[in-house]
Amino acid sequence: MSVTIYHNPNCSTSRNVLAMIRESGQEPKIIEYLKTPPSKVELQDLITRAGLKPSEAVRRKQAQFGEMGLDKPGVTEEQILDAMAVTPILIERPIVVTDKGVRLCRPKEKVQEILPG
Repeated sequence: MSVTIYHNPNCSTSRNVLAMIRESGQEPKIIEYLKTPPSKVELQDLITRAGLKPSEAVRRKQAQFGEMGLDKPGVTEEQILDAMAVTPILIERPIVVTDKGVRLCRPKEKVQEILPG
């Protein structure tokens, strides 16, 4: 099974999910998305495959969320997606992709839904 994690090594949840993947016997492809961000099209695909909308996959606690006016009424899903594509720190993490599906692994236990076994 192939496993890919969109990972931020500074995030404890992301580190915990990475450890859980490895404990399952898988060695994932690790994409440090702050260094190698997904394109807008890739990001939209990941979010859609996870069954989410951009507003459900954005880091609202990040300062840039408010600074970019994403907390204002009337902001569209497309505007949120655009902001995430331009400012990848706004992407909630970690996102894990396996042959079984895509999950935004918050809480970290969500990764169990798409790991083998």
